[in-house]
Amino acid sequence: MNYESFRQYCLLKKSAEETFPFGPQAAWFKIGGKAFCWTFVEPFKMEAIERPPFYFVNMKCDPEQAENWRAQFPAVQAGWHQSKKHWNSVYTDGSLQDADFKAMIDHAYQVVFKSLTKKKQAEILEA
Repeated sequence: MNYESFRQYCLLKKSAEETFPFGPQAAWFKIGGKAFCWTFVEPFKMEAIERPPFYFVNMKCDPEQAENWRAQFPAVQAGWHQSKKHWNSVYTDGSLQDADFKAMIDHAYQVVFKSLTKKKQAEILEA
């Protein structure tokens, strides 16, 4: 999955918004003001490692499911620069099927949606 298809899929979610709170290089996708995914807009290049640039997406995750996906998919690791318990980093190295990637986005959205107040959930569902 490339950046644009990831972006479009996130924005299909009810009341999802794209924000750039730390500048134009990192897109954060939120619902009800809370992030469910974020990624760099341009491929991330690690100067110390000889490999092509890659994208990774940090996704909110239920802790038990986070561990399951890390065990199942090498492209899924503990969240980079986030809580390792509640976030996964998903590397778009081509090893993960789009259906699995989308399921992780769906899960991230649902985790955050369920964390919102009942009032906020109702507002989103009515929008």
